Amino acid sequence: MLELIVQEIRGTCPVHSKGDHIVISGPNIVLAESDALCTHALSTLLHYTTVLEHAWCPVELGLTTPEDPAHAYMQCVDPGPPYTKGGTVIFRCQRITGKKECVGARMSRAPN
Repeated sequence: MLELIVQEIRGTCPVHSKGDHIVISGPNIVLAESDALCTHALSTLLHYTTVLEHAWCPVELGLTTPEDPAHAYMQCVDPGPPYTKGGTVIFRCQRITGKKECVGARMSRAPN
């Protein structure tokens, strides 16, 4: 299960506010635990959520730095001003159940 939290908004987002949550469990977006969903953001987020849920290795995917391996960072596709009237939303993703970690090029289960 993954939790995506709106970390930052650069510009204006008509859908999300800072601190909003989206919870994903397998192929399901847990609507009861999610604050809002934006189709612009989903196009980017869904590319990574399946991989991250099954093989948590955001450093290898280029979604974080080695200093912050517990989080993955992604953003929506709206570039914001001066190109659009919207804004770019930065999401911080973290695993909230089921611990797996990526070791080198192979996945391995972490101890519970």
